[in-house]
This record gives sequence, C-alpha cells and structure tokens, in this order.
Amino acid sequence: MNPIELDTPVPDFFAQATRLKDVKLSTLRGWNVVLFFYPKDHTPGCTTEASDFRDSYEEFKQAKTVIFGISRDTLRSHEQFKEDLQLPFELITDSDGSLCHLFDVIRPQNLLGKQVMSVERSTFLIDQDGILRQEWRKVKVAEHVDEVLDAAQALRRSSARN
Repeated sequence: MNPIELDTPVPDFFAQATRLKDVKLSTLRGWNVVLFFYPKDHTPGCTTEASDFRDSYEEFKQAKTVIFGISRDTLRSHEQFKEDLQLPFELITDSDGSLCHLFDVIRPQNLLGKQVMSVERSTFLIDQDGILRQEWRKVKVAEHVDEVLDAAQALRRSSARN
C-alpha cells in the first residue's frame, strides 16, 4: 500500500486500541480525526505530547474532532501509559507497523551507534469525510498541539458553513 497524500481519502483501516476498543476509520465519518504518531510510551517527549493533547481534549471535542495516539508499543504498555497520564482518548497499537507504513512515519535513527527503524513524531488531521487535510512531520512538541487544534477548529468552521 502506498503512503497517503494530502487532500486524498485515507484508506479505511481497522486497529486495536486501549480499553479493548476496535477503531475503524469509516465509523468515524462526521468527525474530524487526529492521529498522532509517537516513538514510545513513557518517554519524555511522548509524555509531554500526549499530556498536551489531554489538556486540550475538551477543545478538540468542541471542534468535533477525535484524537488517537499511535505507536508500535503493546496494548499493555498503552494501557499503563493511558492510566498514568489519565488520557481521555484511546491509544492505538501498531505492532505490525501497518499504520506507520501507510502514513510513512518509519525512519532510520541512530541509537547508541546502531541504525534502528523508529517512528518519526508526526500528526495527521483527517476531515469528517475521511480526507487527509493536514500533516505535520518531524514534529517538535512545544506548541504543536495548539497548531493542530487551530487546524481542527478551522475545519469545523469550514464544514459548518457548507
């Protein structure tokens, strides 16, 4: 499957998430969807990013936008991360890397002198019709969630006018 591109439909996908939820993109039609990919549960940058999304959760809800965090960690790790941070949104496990490949977020990284493949911190905003409207790659955590929220609110205003 080729990576998706801006302003094109995101292929329907099915994934397992925390709280034993199954996520199927097509069932979320009518809502904007934020997918934020991050390298690893319980690490400093990932903890800050997830906490920032948590702190803005109600504003995203008002913008008719659902949030999912995605990493290659296990559901067990995700459940602990979600509990520790009291996250109000679900975390998707992508242990087989299929979503990471669909969104083209796997990159080589030098770790202790070894080349490893890792998730590049990236966020994607899908509109209520399942079209990829915005992407942020090589994300720097500071103020990132504010940018995503602004974009989600703009999509909501745009859809309200139509």
